[in-house]
Amino acid sequence: MRVDLFDFELPPDRIAQRPVAPRDAARLLHVTRDRLVDGVVRDLPVLLRPGDLLVFNDTKVIPARLSGRRGDAKIWVTLHQNLAPDSWRVFAKPGKRLRAGDVIAFAGDFSAEVIEKGAQGDVVLRFDRGGGDLMAALRAHGAMPLPPYIRGGIADFSDASDYQTLFAAREGAVAAPTASLHFTPELMDALAARDIGSAMLTLHVGAGTFLPVKADDTADHVMHAEIGVLTEETAVRINRARQAGGRIVAVGTTSLRLLESAADDAGILHPFADATSIFITPGYRFKAVDMLLTNFHLPRSTLFMLVSAFAGLDRMKDAYRHAIASNYRFYSYGDCCLLKPTHV
Repeated sequence: MRVDLFDFELPPDRIAQRPVAPRDAARLLHVTRDRLVDGVVRDLPVLLRPGDLLVFNDTKVIPARLSGRRGDAKIWVTLHQNLAPDSWRVFAKPGKRLRAGDVIAFAGDFSAEVIEKGAQGDVVLRFDRGGGDLMAALRAHGAMPLPPYIRGGIADFSDASDYQTLFAAREGAVAAPTASLHFTPELMDALAARDIGSAMLTLHVGAGTFLPVKADDTADHVMHAEIGVLTEETAVRINRARQAGGRIVAVGTTSLRLLESAADDAGILHPFADATSIFITPGYRFKAVDMLLTNFHLPRSTLFMLVSAFAGLDRMKDAYRHAIASNYRFYSYGDCCLLKPTHV
């Protein structure tokens, strides 16, 4: 499909720079087949049914943005794909002059060597430590990797908690699963009181999620890979909930992509522990997900293509026009929408 079919005009003042407080006070647009209903996130218990199951991504964002020096030159680095305990594929700025063998110093006792340069301008760094020691160094010297459309990507003290979900448990993401940012303990209690369950999977979101689609046709776009884990216990639980008549509600496109990666053609989920680069565009047949809660996404992005595949391109364009006209807040710190598939 032509990428320009997924374009739309978004006024810059619709891009949220901070989250609302409390988190579940964010607005929610319920998109049905024939109506657009305005509400707030704390309406979820009445929008869902007893027996439904929300599936969250429990990945935890690491302080993946570093500033360092190669000689006299300042280098900014954003980690985006873990390759080994001590090695990451990163975006480096400026990166054109980096060569294999160059050493970037981030602190007096913390550095990395350039191992290779990628075809898309990224580089592979091997740090002088790995595993838990590397995570400790990132916490000491790194910053939260805000997307560039939030205050130019420059994080401050508040973002250390604002850009982390209630469910964050497993370190490895360099971008937050932002639909989950709307949930509070009070909302989870209200959902549980309605017999609406929750389950966790892990997809370590990469910075590639922010990359624009540069191709003119979706068939020519190469999707970034991300590491995901769906345990056998969770797969069985989700399968049982659906067999009992409950709807599977993916909280965020990251949860949806991992569920679809782990499902067979009959929609049965199986344990999954691997990289996924699934690219969902209109025409895709969804197998494992009945509803989707997601934020409002960038024009021409793979995420807007995904929601258009799920709920219909024309319906999503109408929903986004309504959201823009009604002053909904867009992107990572913004509001959200609750979607059903095109045939519902």
